[in-house]
Amino acid sequence: MALLEVNDLTVSFYTQEGVVTAVDDLSYTIERGEKFGVVGESGAGKSVTALSLLRLIESPGEIESGEILLDGEDLLQMSDSEVRQIRGNRIAMIFQDAQTALNPVYTIGEQIAEAIRHHLDYDEEDARERTIELLDQVGIPDAENRYSDYPHEFSGGMQQRAVIAMALSCDPDVLIADEPTTALDVTTEAKILDLLEDLTDEFDTAVQLITHDLGVVAELCDRVMVMYAGQAVEKAPVEELYYDPKHPYTVGLMSSIPRVGDDSDRLRTIPGSMPDLIDTPTGCSFHPRCPYAEEACTRTEPSMIDVGNGPDAREQSARCLEYTNDLQHGLGFDVSIDEDLSERVPGDLHE
Repeated sequence: MALLEVNDLTVSFYTQEGVVTAVDDLSYTIERGEKFGVVGESGAGKSVTALSLLRLIESPGEIESGEILLDGEDLLQMSDSEVRQIRGNRIAMIFQDAQTALNPVYTIGEQIAEAIRHHLDYDEEDARERTIELLDQVGIPDAENRYSDYPHEFSGGMQQRAVIAMALSCDPDVLIADEPTTALDVTTEAKILDLLEDLTDEFDTAVQLITHDLGVVAELCDRVMVMYAGQAVEKAPVEELYYDPKHPYTVGLMSSIPRVGDDSDRLRTIPGSMPDLIDTPTGCSFHPRCPYAEEACTRTEPSMIDVGNGPDAREQSARCLEYTNDLQHGLGFDVSIDEDLSERVPGDLHE
């Protein structure tokens, strides 16, 4: 049994303009200790998926259907009080903007210690010691004295480290990291990613990393799910995604990665933009932007198909009519495109 199993999750927002289906029949699993990346453009449904895991969808949003199983227990069937015992304890989240995630009127130390006292039943002194230890682990210098500092007295990178310390304070089974390095410079970003990898390995914590940065995925993740218009369009081990992408959208994302020595005048882009989720296109939601789309794509909605070439084909799957068994003629697109994608792969994967 997987540690976290999401089955047929659908989340909608009821607005004056219409119903926005932000997550549409989404399924995936995460094993204990696994680092699982979720990538896609803004509006793909990545953050809504993460908030659903913690039951933090607020009106006008609603989780319409599906299951979210943590060690076999469905979080969607739990009472509010039961879910509060899960949040921050067994499932924790690093929010996208550390500055807004921290309460400006409480000290950094008190905000972390509060979670420890609530979930681990520590007394005040033990919670303080645990907090100082965590701040030291995440690289806050002079942690004992910085315990009493307020968020505005920390730099952006230190605020992000404090949020990571808070998320790891109760040794969660699952850590959701929602673009944890978006507002950081590249040097701080590298340090934060190394820190996340080291700490999650130490605590054997599963990570769901949400990002639009494929370089970050290559640095940290074991498997990847590519989302488009609220759906998963490809799932694959990270090496397979870079060396052998199967979905046209993934190919487009990979082609847009800049590389050193590229003498082209412009970066490659995917034409168009994410569809209106109130009125998504018929058939394949990506077909208006797909260079390989044919008439069948406009009327037939594809399903996820196992496309891997290894001993376990289920390791890689894609949502495209090219792989639908009952089509008489495949679309015949060349997913290898016109260059060696391995030249665009970050160095870690070459090693």
